[in-house]
Amino acid sequence: MSRGRRPLCIGNASGFYGDRFSAFEEMLTGGPLDVLTGDYLAELTMLILGRDRLKSPELGYAKTFLRQLERSLGLARERGVRIVANAGGLNPAGLADAIRRLAAEAGIPVSVAHVEGDDLMPFAEGALTANAYLGGAGITACLRAGADVVVTGRVTDAALVSGPAAWWFDWAPDDHDRLAGAVVAGHVLECGTQSTGGNYSFFTAHDVRRPGFPLAEISEDGSSVITKHPGTGGVVSVGTVTAQLLYETQGPRYLGPDVTARLDTVRLAQAGEDRVAITGVVGEPPPPTLKVGVTRIGGWRNEVVFVLTGLDIEEKAALVQAQLAEALSQVATADWTLARTDHEDARTEETASAMLRLVVRDPSPDRVGRALTSEAVELALASYPGFHVTSPPGPAQPYGVFTSSAVPAATVPHVAVLPDGTRHPVPGPPVPGHPAPAVPPRPLDRNPAGPAPAGPTLRVPLGRLAGARSGDKGGDANIGVWVESDEAWEWLHTTLTAEELQALLPETAGLAVTRHPLPNLRALNFTVAGILGDGVACAHRFDPQAKALGEWLRARHVDIPARLLPTHLPLTPEGTAP
Repeated sequence: MSRGRRPLCIGNASGFYGDRFSAFEEMLTGGPLDVLTGDYLAELTMLILGRDRLKSPELGYAKTFLRQLERSLGLARERGVRIVANAGGLNPAGLADAIRRLAAEAGIPVSVAHVEGDDLMPFAEGALTANAYLGGAGITACLRAGADVVVTGRVTDAALVSGPAAWWFDWAPDDHDRLAGAVVAGHVLECGTQSTGGNYSFFTAHDVRRPGFPLAEISEDGSSVITKHPGTGGVVSVGTVTAQLLYETQGPRYLGPDVTARLDTVRLAQAGEDRVAITGVVGEPPPPTLKVGVTRIGGWRNEVVFVLTGLDIEEKAALVQAQLAEALSQVATADWTLARTDHEDARTEETASAMLRLVVRDPSPDRVGRALTSEAVELALASYPGFHVTSPPGPAQPYGVFTSSAVPAATVPHVAVLPDGTRHPVPGPPVPGHPAPAVPPRPLDRNPAGPAPAGPTLRVPLGRLAGARSGDKGGDANIGVWVESDEAWEWLHTTLTAEELQALLPETAGLAVTRHPLPNLRALNFTVAGILGDGVACAHRFDPQAKALGEWLRARHVDIPARLLPTHLPLTPEGTAP
């Protein structure tokens, strides 16, 4: 039954395992809420929990969440706030039992349910974890059965919001537009303060020293308003919401187990101070398959960082590499990276220094263990002048590999374990028997291929005009780039092609780069295939989750029409802007 048709007020108190510990209490005391969610799972987290489970089968869930409930469970019960979190990780049943014990010891009368079926182990040889990404229907079933707390294993991040919304409004599985609207709101909330000014390109325009966590007011038609509790820090603007919408997405279709949300239909509008309305979201049936995330122990790694100071940096780096060449000849992979952090005529020793990073990987811990790092340190009196390293020799450490595959949705058991222990099989939504067609043209608010503005240009960093946000999807990365005016959008769409992005970011050379225009958001979304190797746990790059890839792009210089730039931007004697 629809609950009075009033909007659902749903908040987020965790964007990752390790987020602000006090956020649960802050969200419960900061203002009215109906549901409070917490997102704890990421690709790296699943690997961490998998290693925990190897130590003890009783582990495998996010222990931080349980500690947060010690302080917040009674408060949530008192205020009538339901709690939904994916902190169950690899052991949602174990976490549910631990919450019941906690509640009993504290004398708090709460009913606890959990969702399972995502764990597909044993899945394949060498797999440490294998989890299907479930939708929100199991959460809906638990809430309908009266659960005060619902914990899940691997569900999609957005399901933490779409599941409660379907419960609140009694949506049917084929209410695709409404579900898609809730999924979009869930995607905005899932990373916590990233939608309230955290990690925001234009952070200097706002006070973001301690952003408040976000909440959404979701209406029965699936539209929503993104906001935050009064008096909390940060900002909610069309820009901050746009940035989060672009985070870790790919094409115009945002595929999910309950619905496919069309990101090219999303419309944003400022609806007041710290209030952004999301409307117009179109939904389509979900695909017939579920994504499965698989983690493995990929081997062993180690690293040494040499500090090179002063003159002849390139020659010093070449000497070290030559001296260690024989020792590294038996190692499967040895990667050298020279970061020129040094400055000419520097006033401090640190700013006169560059960093030479050696990362080694091998199936055997012996070939990349302390013997190898000790050999590097043994060069201390026999190598370049000023030799030193950032840390003493260390042992090899295991590293993980993340891959994804797909399985038929009908083969995955999605089960809601209700507060009374009843096991409720969750039927999958009706799905088409064939892949979704190519995205057809749609009427859009903005012309995606208007003429680029003419006139004088200035060679300035792209970030003087455009914002960006980037992130990881397994071994791939995405970079979302957006601007704030229609005229700037015409220039961006015409100028920033996939080829131009590769020219600006040479590390993407040779990789497949796909560009997806999102005119309603005045945004382009790029997918860079394979730039992260085997994923974050492999630590393939200096920035293994591609968090700063967008900021690197914003720092690259391009020719921008002068009239698009801020009027206060001065020219240097060379005719460029600082």
